[in-house]
Amino acid sequence: MTAIPAPRGFAAAAPHPAKLETVLPPFGAREIPQQPTLELERLYRKQRLAAGYRLFGRYGFDMGGAGHITARDPELTDHFWVNPLGVHFSRIKVSDLMLVSHEGEIVQPPARTPARLNRAAFAIHSQLHEARPDVVAAAHSHSLYGKAWSALGRLLDPLTQDSAAFYDDHALFEEFSGVVLDTSEGQKIAKALGPKKAVILQNHGILTVGQSVEAAVWRYLAFENACQAQLLAQAAGPTKPMPPEVAKHTASQVGTELGGIYAFQPYWDIVTEEEPDLFD
Repeated sequence: MTAIPAPRGFAAAAPHPAKLETVLPPFGAREIPQQPTLELERLYRKQRLAAGYRLFGRYGFDMGGAGHITARDPELTDHFWVNPLGVHFSRIKVSDLMLVSHEGEIVQPPARTPARLNRAAFAIHSQLHEARPDVVAAAHSHSLYGKAWSALGRLLDPLTQDSAAFYDDHALFEEFSGVVLDTSEGQKIAKALGPKKAVILQNHGILTVGQSVEAAVWRYLAFENACQAQLLAQAAGPTKPMPPEVAKHTASQVGTELGGIYAFQPYWDIVTEEEPDLFD
């Protein structure tokens, strides 16, 4: 078969030498794929984390620098990687990420920016990672529709196939008391989340978790979209949620961890091709 030449004036983009490609698990697999060494697994998570920030920047989830995504270190499991405060999400690179212990110590600072830790990020994520050893990544921001939905103080209904992914698998945290600056508040959020994949922080926003960075970031995009869809549907008139048995079945089809990895992949492909500097 003859290869089709690239259009004149265009050249295929060379892959970034540091980029670790995704190893997608086969459909029906139960285990999250891992890199062969801890060093490669660390780099793998950090690259997806940087890409997650770039996606948050693209989607406008960057209200005043609020929000944070974290990834547990595969070796120092009581440490997590997070962005430094004050760097726009759309500019985050792998070298900007810093390693933080559950005591709040910056163990590895960013390479090119001041090592400023977002106190809210530490207060929330340190407690989530401690309470949920299964969680590799957590994502939170003050995105518009998640924030608007949080003001209603209620869970989402299974109105669509996409929102059914969160059926009976998201929680509501009702005790808003201001900016989260104390780990005791993070403990309360972790308790409200329990074993579920997402939590609505009343009067605040939304938060998602996953057993991979990909799943946590994809779930945030999907949860925000579900909030938007329900707000639009309710504004148009009475809604018709799907029956519980249908919602439960649909959740088992579209709400899995590995499904989140597959759903994240097209976003990864686009952002890494268009913004390869994130690997620097």
